[in-house]
Formats: sequence, structure tokens, C-alpha cells
Amino acid sequence: MGYTISEKILLAHTDKKDIKPGEFIEADVDLALGNDITAPLAIAEFKKAVCTGQSPQKAGHPSIKYDGVPSCKVFDRKKIVLVPDHFAPAKDLRSANQCKELADFAREQKIENYFEVGCMGIEHVLLPEKGLVGPGDLVIGADSHTCTYGALGAYATGVGSTDLARAFIDGKCWFKVARSLKFVYTGKLNKWVGGKDLILYTIGKIGVDGALYMVMEFSGEVIRRLPMDDRFAMSNMAIEAGARAGIIEPDDITFEYVREVTRSQSSAENRRDLASKTGGPPKIGETSPAKLAGHKVTKDKKFGSLKSDSDAVYEKVYEWDVSKLEPLVACPHLPCNVKPASELKDIKLDQVVIGSCTNGRISDLRIAAKILKNKKIKSGLRLIVIPATQKIYLEAVKEGLAQIFVEAGGIFSTPTCGPCLGGHMGILTEGEVCLATTNRNFIGRMGSPQSFVYLSNPAVAAASAITGRITHPEKI
Repeated sequence: MGYTISEKILLAHTDKKDIKPGEFIEADVDLALGNDITAPLAIAEFKKAVCTGQSPQKAGHPSIKYDGVPSCKVFDRKKIVLVPDHFAPAKDLRSANQCKELADFAREQKIENYFEVGCMGIEHVLLPEKGLVGPGDLVIGADSHTCTYGALGAYATGVGSTDLARAFIDGKCWFKVARSLKFVYTGKLNKWVGGKDLILYTIGKIGVDGALYMVMEFSGEVIRRLPMDDRFAMSNMAIEAGARAGIIEPDDITFEYVREVTRSQSSAENRRDLASKTGGPPKIGETSPAKLAGHKVTKDKKFGSLKSDSDAVYEKVYEWDVSKLEPLVACPHLPCNVKPASELKDIKLDQVVIGSCTNGRISDLRIAAKILKNKKIKSGLRLIVIPATQKIYLEAVKEGLAQIFVEAGGIFSTPTCGPCLGGHMGILTEGEVCLATTNRNFIGRMGSPQSFVYLSNPAVAAASAITGRITHPEKI
């Protein structure tokens, strides 16, 4: 019996000779991620564990009292990533304290990949941009949307803060080998339709528990033509169907993305080397391309094996022709409550948010700006545009996109998760209606339990900001 790509990655990170779905395994992780909400809990448990010596430890790994100075080191300071992005820039005293805990721990443990405000971005966009994740990696993150990295051909999944704490200690995590669902998309996508619409369509078909504790494997001719940003959007929302991971086999598009990141990071490293020689300090949170060196971009045996075997076993295979698919919108209060945007023209909006780890990439902002250029948003409506990283922020400024958003009547924010989780930068009050390019629309997700959140792609969001109602882009 063959293996799926997910099973191959899990197996490669153990000392086992074979694995099977339903089996519990212990595996070495390539990267362990935490943010300003989840990492403080992990840090507290890490400190508690090294004080008592009750957690798993490597042979010879010291366990002595932690008194503010690291008496026990993390397993690998290069394989831990800390990103204050949910409530950052800090919105209040409590969030400031949580961000400080990350900063202090990173300093004490000399964590190489700590991204302070000014270097940070929304974690699930930032890590691929920095080259910290690549094909074949096993990644855990104390955030449910860690599954985003599956777009690169990595097995990436969300875990609890205590699991993250354990990984801080010895670089391991337990996994239940998940069964896989295969999704095959055929046909050709219409204009204004992209990865966000494909994943909304999928969730609409199978429901929010349709992939419960399974892996969603996206494939077919449509996926092979899909740009990386759209792939990230699809893998990002696998969790909205209950999945442990959402993965795409790496191909030429994946490898070119990795090459480009490698070139970009190497160029940045060269600039920092020059700056250091002339007295200029390197910026905190900027990553060396050393990690990237491990991700070979040639089609060698390693990457050649990152495909599911022809005799791999799936729980179920779905095959859909999406040639007639139009832009979709998830209506309150579930991501599976999906309808065509053209059928929702009577829904009046108070706010539109363009951004998030789903749709805050530069291609998303370009699509929105194309529609909003030389136009004004509906009077009385709030338009909030949030680029996902500082790099994307600067690209949007240089390309004139930020100016388009502001001149249209919107605001252009520093990178933050902000409104997506009801944190800050766009909280809804009772009775308000928002259309967002985010990933969840549960009751109270963006503020008041009496508010309403609709989800769409950036094109629908931009068009709707102009009319003040949910609008198909072709109507603008």
C-alpha cells in the first residue's frame, strides 16, 4: 500500500519504518511557531517544565531552576519562531504585557526568528516570505491557521500551547496520523474567481466538519495553474472544514516561489553584511538565508518523492468541474453557508476589510486597487486595508496601491491580524454588517454577537466597498 504526501512527510520525521492512519506517532518538527496570544502560555509551561524536570528531555539536557536567566535552553533557537501579530501594535496594557513576554523570552533564549513590530507581519504570510518553511517540512504552530504552509508542500498543523511548550524543550510533538481526502478540480476558472472561491466552494460542499481531523489534499489541473498566493488562501482555510492540514504537491510553481524567496533573502543578507561592515546594525527579525539552503529547488529524489503514490488510500475522493464557478460569499454565521455574490446584492454593508493571512498578500491588494482606482467608497462605509507584512506594505506604497485606497476613502494600516479575530482595528458593534477577506464569520468573531460577517475574495470586497452592498466585480 502506498502513502499520501502527508504520510510521507510524517514518516520521514520519525524513526519508524512505516505508519498508518489512526496511529499515534512522535515526530521531530522543523519549525515551532507561537504568537502573542498563544506563546505566553507555552513560555510559562516551558519555564514550569524546566523547573520541575517533568517534561520530556533529551539525554544530558539540563533541568535546573529557572530564575529569570535561562538555566535551560530551548532545543534549537533557530527552529522557534515568535511573531507578535494578533494584538500588535499593542492595543492595551494586557496585550503589551503579552508582547513583552515574547520579546523577553526571545532575548533570554537568543531566539533567532523573533519578529518585532517593524519587522513583523501576519505570521502565516511572513514565514513563507522569509523562507522559513519549505516543501517537505513538518511545522507546528500554536495557531489554527498554521495549515497555510501546506500550499508549499509542507505538513503544517495547529497545536495547543502545551504542545508548543514541549517542542520548545526537545523539538518533538505527538501526532495522530490523519486520513486524507483528495480534491480534484477540473476546468478553467472564470475572471474574478480564485483560490478563496475554490476553498469556499469546497467548504460549502462538505461542511465545516467535512474534513474533521483529516488532511485535505488539493489537486487537479486547476490547482496546477493556480498561483502561489491563491494556493496559500486555499490551504489557509482547510481548518474551516475541520482539517488538520491542507496540502498541495510541490511543482514548478512552488519551486519558482522558493527560488525567488531564496534570491530575495540572499540579497537582503548581502545588504546586511555590507551594513555591518560599515557600522550599520542588522535589524532584529531579519532571517539569514541559511534555512533556505536546506530547501533544494531542483527536482531531486527528495522532491520527486513529495507526491502521493498512485496506490495511496484516501477516505474519499471528490472531483469537481469548476468552469462555471463565480465569485462566492460565505454568509453568517458559518464558512460553509456559501452563496454566489450575485445573489446577495441586497445586503447592505457598514464595513469592508481587505487583508488577513488569507487575503492580505500583494496580489490581493493589486486586485482590490484595480477596482478601486479613481473611485470612491460608499459614503458612511468604512474600508480597512491591511497588508500582511512590512514587505507587502512597502510594495503597495511603491506601486501606488496605498494611495488608491486612501484616495478612495479607506485607511491603509500597518500589518496586524487586528479585526479578523475581533482584536482591534475594526471591531463591529451591535447590528453592524461587515464583508471581509478573512477566514471566519462565526457569531461574535469580529466583535458584537449581534453583528454579521460575510467572507469573500478581494475583488468582491473592493466592488462592494464602492456600492455599499455585496456586489459582483463585473458590476463596477
